[in-house]
Amino acid sequence: MKIHLVLLGKTRRPEIRALLDDYVTRVRRFADVQLTELREDSAASLGKLALDSAATVVLLDDAGKPQTSAQFAKWLGETRDRGAREIAFLCGGAEGFPEALRHRATQKFSLSTLTFSHELARVMLAEQLYRAFAILAGHPYPK
Repeated sequence: MKIHLVLLGKTRRPEIRALLDDYVTRVRRFADVQLTELREDSAASLGKLALDSAATVVLLDDAGKPQTSAQFAKWLGETRDRGAREIAFLCGGAEGFPEALRHRATQKFSLSTLTFSHELARVMLAEQLYRAFAILAGHPYPK
């Protein structure tokens, strides 16, 4: 299964980039991961984004469904076990995601009821993906 992280804007702070890269590397133990950072102000970069038409597209949105880590792991495992080839997570910038991509989402999840910077939200998403795969694999990380 492929996990595609579509991030609007660049991860500019080096300490946050290091955390993001670390968790993406950890997730790669369980799934193929593609990281795509799009320019926020470029319609052309949005137009070039190619998502598999069969992909499960998840929009991270403050109005999305809140989940515990265990619920997220269960959803991820069930989606994987149903034969999903790709799950794309859309993580927007300060203004969210443009409508052109929002309409592709088949699911909307909330990372928290709190508000976080978009750069920190990326790290939280990557960490939760790693945590979910670790839960599914019975790995001691989540304890």
